[in-house]
Amino acid sequence: MLVNNANITEKKYRKLSIQVSLTGFSFCCFDTLNNTVLSFKDIVFDTTDKKATIENLFANARTENSELGEIYDEITVLHDNNLSTFVPTALFDDQFLGSYLQYNTKVFETDFFAFDEIATYQMNTVYIPYVNINNFFVDEFGFFTYKHSNTILVSKLLEISKNVDAKKMFVHMGTGHFEIIIVQNQHLLLFNSFDYKTPEDLIYYLLFTAEQLNMNPESFPLEFLGTIAENDTFYKIAYKYIRNVSLFDVSDLQKKNSFSKADNLKHFTLFQS
Repeated sequence: MLVNNANITEKKYRKLSIQVSLTGFSFCCFDTLNNTVLSFKDIVFDTTDKKATIENLFANARTENSELGEIYDEITVLHDNNLSTFVPTALFDDQFLGSYLQYNTKVFETDFFAFDEIATYQMNTVYIPYVNINNFFVDEFGFFTYKHSNTILVSKLLEISKNVDAKKMFVHMGTGHFEIIIVQNQHLLLFNSFDYKTPEDLIYYLLFTAEQLNMNPESFPLEFLGTIAENDTFYKIAYKYIRNVSLFDVSDLQKKNSFSKADNLKHFTLFQS
């Protein structure tokens, strides 16, 4: 969705993408001429200061990071939360956005709902964006496009599943929540988001989801993205109960930047935006 599109009189061939959450944000700068990621940074908020508002935290971070004050041809804001779902185009009506979310999250009459059209796969992402953060960015930047981070995540995973007839499970590990995505030859079979604290939380949801889709832990492939490594406890518990576990192959994405495999796994959606 586009907010306050301003006139750009001089092309800079630079794009800024910002992925926002309530605990902080990440941003990266693109060279659009060469389609490469030039730089990125993670900002973690000090949530112990109860008097600090989200707007103040973002304002302070912008002051401290000069890249956020530069001129860009395009600015994209990604909303990173677990308040989203996917609706097939055939069942979609933009007059009833809240009704699609009420089955997997608590919604209120005062909530603002948005959607991203994914025309290639004939579906829409319905979600609740951070309205206060959007309003702050309108004041700061004047123009930007916003969407949900899961729109990019699911679109890219569907794209790479072309001509792959077997069901494949992907898990994106975030802060406090993870997403399970199951695809088969560019069809989205399942998407769901779960809160977690322990490795046992993770494996419970993985095995339960696999059972619902008749996926045998001895045979189906599971690939991890996000904040995860082979030596952490979440990966190890999955490897214990599911035979074919691996980290997502980000080698193609790494060709567009100079950052590590871990950085590309963690910022998969940001670097693809």
